Amino acid sequence: MNNKISYLLNTVRCMHRCNSVLTPKSSATTRKHILRIGRYRDPLENVNFRKLFLNICPSLHGSSLRFLSQKTDVFSTGAKIQPEKSTEALVSEQAPCSSLELEKLDDSGSFKVKHVMDDSEPFFNSLQKCTCPCDALDLASESAVSIKHFTNCLTTVWRLYKNLSEDQQRYEKQLIFEHPAFVKLCQQLLRDSRRMTRGDLVFSLHAVVNLGVPQNTLLVQTLVRVCQEKLNQLDNRCISVLATTLAGLDKDKNVSALQAGLQLLVEQRIPSIRNIFILQNLMKCMGKDAPVFLKKKLEMAVLKEIDHLTFPNALRVFLALVAMNYCSIPILNACSKKIQENVHGAPFRQLILILEACYSLQYRDIKLFSALADYVNSTACLWDKKQIILFLSAFETLGFQPSELMGIFAEKLTEDPEFLNLKNLLIVLRVYSRLNYVPRGQKHLFFETLHSCLNKYLPQLSNTELLKAVYSLCILGYLPHRALDELLQKDSRNELLLSDDLYKEQKEMMLRCVKACMELDSPSFTKPAFVLTENFSSLVSLNLRKAREALIELLGDESMFRQNVQLPYKYHIDFEIRMDSDRKKVLPIAATDDHADSSVQRLAFLFVPLSAFCVGTMHPQGKLAMRKRHLNKLGYHVILVLNKKFQEMTNEDAVEFLKGKIYSENAFPFSEVTVQDNN
Repeated sequence: MNNKISYLLNTVRCMHRCNSVLTPKSSATTRKHILRIGRYRDPLENVNFRKLFLNICPSLHGSSLRFLSQKTDVFSTGAKIQPEKSTEALVSEQAPCSSLELEKLDDSGSFKVKHVMDDSEPFFNSLQKCTCPCDALDLASESAVSIKHFTNCLTTVWRLYKNLSEDQQRYEKQLIFEHPAFVKLCQQLLRDSRRMTRGDLVFSLHAVVNLGVPQNTLLVQTLVRVCQEKLNQLDNRCISVLATTLAGLDKDKNVSALQAGLQLLVEQRIPSIRNIFILQNLMKCMGKDAPVFLKKKLEMAVLKEIDHLTFPNALRVFLALVAMNYCSIPILNACSKKIQENVHGAPFRQLILILEACYSLQYRDIKLFSALADYVNSTACLWDKKQIILFLSAFETLGFQPSELMGIFAEKLTEDPEFLNLKNLLIVLRVYSRLNYVPRGQKHLFFETLHSCLNKYLPQLSNTELLKAVYSLCILGYLPHRALDELLQKDSRNELLLSDDLYKEQKEMMLRCVKACMELDSPSFTKPAFVLTENFSSLVSLNLRKAREALIELLGDESMFRQNVQLPYKYHIDFEIRMDSDRKKVLPIAATDDHADSSVQRLAFLFVPLSAFCVGTMHPQGKLAMRKRHLNKLGYHVILVLNKKFQEMTNEDAVEFLKGKIYSENAFPFSEVTVQDNN
């Protein structure tokens, strides 16, 4: 007992001596903090700092560099998690056993650390009152006497630093790294890393990495190696924190070894984890490189706890599935339902993240999209116009048309177009053209407003931006003459299509469409009495064989229709059928092929994929709408058939379906179709 008391007193004296040598007065530190207004310098340029972390510490010199392998007993399946007792100085034995707890993730995906402490402990009471990172470091230099004190100071520094603005963080980071107490704190971590409790160890590594201490320093590498040694002692909470920390580190031998060990440990622990927060965090940190069987195990574990899902967790599970690149429809459906129930009051960033996650996972839920669109639509007056543009852009990538929201934004645009900068103008043009939307009742005003904005930014447009802008307006059936003239001038000078351009084929297609629109959408264009056609090929693709057989059975002879028909302007139709003016009789192709007859009606069948329509509707997207409009101009009545649905029909149903499309008076309108106005 006397030896222990003597050891305690010697430790306290040593700490005070170190404080007097290494630490300036608190007032000096405060003064330095207040007066720091000079030019920002990278704190890692500090020579003393780099010497401390990049050189081998004497106490650890010669220690073996340890890597985990399957031969080590760290992975033994029978290993039990035993509570770890600290062996540090007796002064810390009365400190709380677990002074760190895990809170939920914030929006940035970082851990929040909260301190659980005895109110009778003066040090922890003072630590709670710190308002900036340097306050915690000052306290560490004055009062910290145990490793528990140092680790809690470090995590407090990270917690306070994380809550600062970006500009504040930049200057505060310099103050932290130049603070003498931070150097002392890091030295203490190096000396006592193997004597830390498991919670202190993983949270210290988490704080050090996120504060920006370089990964190749002795401090970070030592903490990583100690985590390897204590891996089997970590509880589920610590595993979750460690997984998050490793996700932010680059691959090296130590990190890769620890990640491999962690993956094996997670595989063993999954059945015992009942916390959906920990599960979603492990999903996120295991990432897309995790083996499929591990992804399935995590999926099943989440499904067992799906009844306890909350709105914040639903969003995080969405993002975790994206990070894991794993589309679990049961989980996504449950998350979608929870999000729909709690969408009101959700912040802007979360709504965007949900839509981006749906795109990444190729998940299409019309009810979810509609709920989000309705919410934004009902609160449109509260959103900034640029925020609405980002919503529309996110919906456009999903192929979903929020018609009411697009109508409201079009009205705002025509009332006040000055807010529209070049970047947002290009987004608006892309969104409205792809989703094939023109506001009903103000079509002309809408086009003129966009045209005026385009003319204003014309000198600033690159060749590619000019082509995209003109292409978007042409898809909608509007010809921006001034921009068109400049585009054609650039084309004549061979400035648009460069031989080494990676997107040359795409630009050629866009330019071809623009030129077709200039002719077919011109007010002076008249429907030709006769259109020169040719059979593109006698072969029929596998997708169209069923339709060909159904047409033969329905019409009785292959001479009653044409297949793979190539038209001017490089348009193509799958099947062509010709009928009399009363739409009662199908005429042989040969009888009407060599002369123009205004009484002959030409039907064009287009078998199109589901992706050619806006999600959840039969509303054609921009390119298909333009194709349909131009075929009408060439004298065809277009019948759109959803190919996937047609392929699922029986042969008898397919024949009846085509019969209804051919002979029904309501199968197609005999009037020219322009851009579809929206209801």
